Amino acid sequence: MLIKSATLGLFTKLSQAHQPRLLQNSRKMCSAEPDVIIQDCGDKGLIILNRPKALNSLNVSMVDKIYPALKKWESEKKLVIIKGNGGKAFCAGGDVKAITEAAFKGNKLGYEFFKKEYTNNGLIGSYKIPYVAFIDGIVMGGGVGLSVHGPYRIATERSLFAMPETQIGLFPDVGGSHFLPKLTGKLGWYLALTGVRLKGTDLFKAGIATHLTDSSNLEKIEKELLKTSNESEIKSVLNKYHKNDEKREFSLNPYLGKIDACFSAPTVEEIYLRLEKDGSKWAEETIALLNKMSPTSLKITLQQLELGKRMDLHECLKMEYRMAVNCVDGHDFREGVRALLIDKDQSPKWKPANLKDVTSEIIDKHFRRLPEEMELKHKL
Repeated sequence: MLIKSATLGLFTKLSQAHQPRLLQNSRKMCSAEPDVIIQDCGDKGLIILNRPKALNSLNVSMVDKIYPALKKWESEKKLVIIKGNGGKAFCAGGDVKAITEAAFKGNKLGYEFFKKEYTNNGLIGSYKIPYVAFIDGIVMGGGVGLSVHGPYRIATERSLFAMPETQIGLFPDVGGSHFLPKLTGKLGWYLALTGVRLKGTDLFKAGIATHLTDSSNLEKIEKELLKTSNESEIKSVLNKYHKNDEKREFSLNPYLGKIDACFSAPTVEEIYLRLEKDGSKWAEETIALLNKMSPTSLKITLQQLELGKRMDLHECLKMEYRMAVNCVDGHDFREGVRALLIDKDQSPKWKPANLKDVTSEIIDKHFRRLPEEMELKHKL
């Protein structure tokens, strides 16, 4: 999906006091726009993801800019705001296409990307100052990792959330094993295995977002947040523009009982059996979704969530890095990305192709310790 190139119009709306820094940054980058704009706003910090044509998908270059800014600001600022440019997406995920193309050439870019990305996720989850994410537009994968572990996440009517990684031979990473089990009942298991999308109000109803507002309010919210002097004032601004939308029911409410009944099964095979026994249209549609996914991904994801529900965020990310390394080195991740994003034939050839052939040995391999020098170590 391509969208129109973004302009600098959004940034001209920022206060004149901040313009010299932007202009200075632009000169440093010559004619090319930076993929992330890091803006110093006095005692506040503003991060703007700036790859609108790629729906602000996250790459190593972007993480290399975001992480040091966050580390520096943690001891200097009173607030950090992060948002996406272009109006279509906050961040549509990690740049898995680049990782896969590198993997086909024998390059381990995935090792570097996932390690840096997960380290950044861990920092956000333990951040010592208020962190506000404007999750307007698409927020998937890596975009979830940049937002969901922070204390304030503002969704709009344009928000679109999903963790669709099982469809590309991966798993719901970026701390998915930490936050998904905390959703109501077995909702997290359902979202993780099926990749079902949530839109607008549903992000707040599900607990993905902490606040809900109209997209037309975001500029006003940003301006008012930049004027705050403490966390109490930050909360007041966010609550001022929040709309609970009580009249609109969570779209999955009619199915929560079925979700709990089916996705509480101890194995993926048993989930299928319970769905088949249910026999409803919802169950049939859910089976159709699961049939699109990598059998290996389904099984490692189920184990990931069961283990993650008893871990803290940093332990989850350490586990997920082990899983990611195995996926990068394996078949299904490369094949899933090839089928969905490179050749786009939508016909992945999974190995193994059937759930029954995904042995406990295959699953357990994804969770084994890595050589000590490869393990994820959080820089706290």
